[in-house]
Amino acid sequence: MAANRRNADSRNGKSSERSSYSKYKTGKRHQQDVTEKTSAWSMSNIARSCFIFALAIGISYFHRNHIAGMFERDRHFSHLSSLEREISFRTEMGLYYSYFKTVIETPTYLEGIYAVSHDNITEYPDTINTLKRFNLYPEVVIGGLYRLYEGVNAYLGYQTKQCWTVNRGDDLPPVPSCEGLGDPAYFYVETVFTLNGAMMGLFFLFGTYLSGSLFGGIITVVCFIFNHGEATRVQWTPPLRESFGYPFLVLEMLIITHVLRSKDPGLLKYSLLIASACVPFMLFWQFAQFALLTQTMSVFGVYVLQFIDKRKIKVILIGQIVGLLISYILLFRNEMLLTSFYASCLLTVALIVFLEPVLNILRLRIIIWIGQGVLLCGCTVGCKLLLAKLFNVQDDKHIGDIFRSKFSDFRNFHTMLYICAAEFDYIDKTTLILLMKTLLIPSAVIALLAITFMVLKREYEERKNTDSIENSSSKNNKSSSKHKEHAELVYHVFQTLAFTAMAVCIMRLKLFFTPHLCLMASLLASRDIFSWIGKKEWHFALLALLVAGSSYQGLANYKKQMGILGEFNNVPMEELIEWITTKTPHNAVFAGPMPTMATVKLCTKRPIVNHPHYEDAGLRARTMKVYSMYSRKPEELVHKNFLDLQVDYAILENSWCVRKTKPGCMMPEIWDIEDVENRGKTPVCMKLKEKPGPYFKRVFRNVFYDVLKVLKS
Repeated sequence: MAANRRNADSRNGKSSERSSYSKYKTGKRHQQDVTEKTSAWSMSNIARSCFIFALAIGISYFHRNHIAGMFERDRHFSHLSSLEREISFRTEMGLYYSYFKTVIETPTYLEGIYAVSHDNITEYPDTINTLKRFNLYPEVVIGGLYRLYEGVNAYLGYQTKQCWTVNRGDDLPPVPSCEGLGDPAYFYVETVFTLNGAMMGLFFLFGTYLSGSLFGGIITVVCFIFNHGEATRVQWTPPLRESFGYPFLVLEMLIITHVLRSKDPGLLKYSLLIASACVPFMLFWQFAQFALLTQTMSVFGVYVLQFIDKRKIKVILIGQIVGLLISYILLFRNEMLLTSFYASCLLTVALIVFLEPVLNILRLRIIIWIGQGVLLCGCTVGCKLLLAKLFNVQDDKHIGDIFRSKFSDFRNFHTMLYICAAEFDYIDKTTLILLMKTLLIPSAVIALLAITFMVLKREYEERKNTDSIENSSSKNNKSSSKHKEHAELVYHVFQTLAFTAMAVCIMRLKLFFTPHLCLMASLLASRDIFSWIGKKEWHFALLALLVAGSSYQGLANYKKQMGILGEFNNVPMEELIEWITTKTPHNAVFAGPMPTMATVKLCTKRPIVNHPHYEDAGLRARTMKVYSMYSRKPEELVHKNFLDLQVDYAILENSWCVRKTKPGCMMPEIWDIEDVENRGKTPVCMKLKEKPGPYFKRVFRNVFYDVLKVLKS
């Protein structure tokens, strides 16, 4: 029996060993399978990412060609002379481009930077730092790139442009024309188009990331192209600041979205990323502070609703504050940044976050919200007024006046110059109808309602098992530091509402509104939001129907843009520029309508006393003196104004005397608001057109322009 027991034990031992070996082998095989599956998933994920980025590059290339093609067809830019290309950059565009020209024409790059930072031509006789005043970093960067490009190609012996003579017909003299990146105007606009081409690729990535679906990115791009005329104007006005600044806002919003979605974003890493996108945005566009103000308030709304904790909002606030301070330094301590509502709002939100433990003593969430709201409004406005008084800054006073005029009967000379322009009026019905016909507004509204419903439903489900208000409040306080889903979606809801309000008040700001609607439309492809639809196939079938429906009007819009054909021609301005260049001294000082002055400075390099960049209190006062030629004031007072400004020649643009964009917007009518005592009298411009003496002498006249010499004695 002992032997039998030993044999049994031996068999059991072997069986146990086989079982153990079998488990080991099975575990090893399972581990190997998991490793293989993980590796396969990783490879699949990498392949998908590469495909998405390749698609983004292709979209960028398409959009660059699209806007460059529209620009060429609109002006026949390739066949314009250098003078004609410069004249085609009207108003602010000509002013900005003139500094690029300065940077590339000085003997060295550093001398070019010095010239734009010590400029005594733009507001003669004052010397101003235009880098500080006009956000000219794009011209400094592009000017440096152009000099590098030309230097390298000259060293290698490569030809960078081709030139020929263009016969213009209509008894106009032939003009030399050059095409290629070696031509300064070509290099400049090509840089703008490349940047905005890349922006479209970034929008695709943004839509894909936000929606979690490749179809979301595709919908974003399709909506943008179908509504291109309402989403951007870079194809018509390349040198404007928005052409350089807006792409960096898109990048910054993408980073903010990622921070809000992440469970534990690193403070240093993401704060620096946010700052790195904020800095070029603020350096390139003076309006950046207002867009970022809406962003700060939107993020604050997400914080107030407890979708993010104080640590996450600190990441964003620190990034924005660092970006603001760096921009302040690089813009040579531009006081408008420190005294802006944006800076005041940042300080206020930081204070509220710091006081979170104190506010939580109130316990009731509705009371806490009221306290936070009162602090936000009161401290932001108070801090703004205090800083403005401390730094004695009045340059942005006109912005408050513009909004005041929107909601009251307040009017003055400066606000009328803005609100008489169509782009500063309320958003027009035509724009809204077009956005409705392409189904962009309905798509965005559906996405907003779906997000709101989903968030409210999840909030209700989290709270439905609470026993009392006290327990609920306690639970909220304890969970405030936890990660809540969909914070980034709540942020985009607030941001969309902010951009909508901006666009409704000022039509020009639809350039924020329309692209963000395209981004919100991408969320229609989100399986997380629209999981209730059921199968993916049904969901994507509905998306296909949406794109098909929007394409009816969208393709019509696209064909209309592609069908725009023109050829730039401005012979009266050419005659004026030719006369100034050949018949006046190099130090002759000019004054006149703001758009014309930008062209005079760009093409003739003559000193001017006023220009289109109206965001400075001193410049507004100068322009008001110059525009007294369109008032009903006595001629001797107008003459005195020009003598005070040390003007040698005044350019009278005859159409300005009678042109009216809407009731009350003719220049003499605008003056009637400020100059009540002279109402009913004959405008000075009409008198000067007929008989310029005894205070002025006409020295040049063509169809549009009179040049009047200011008689000194």
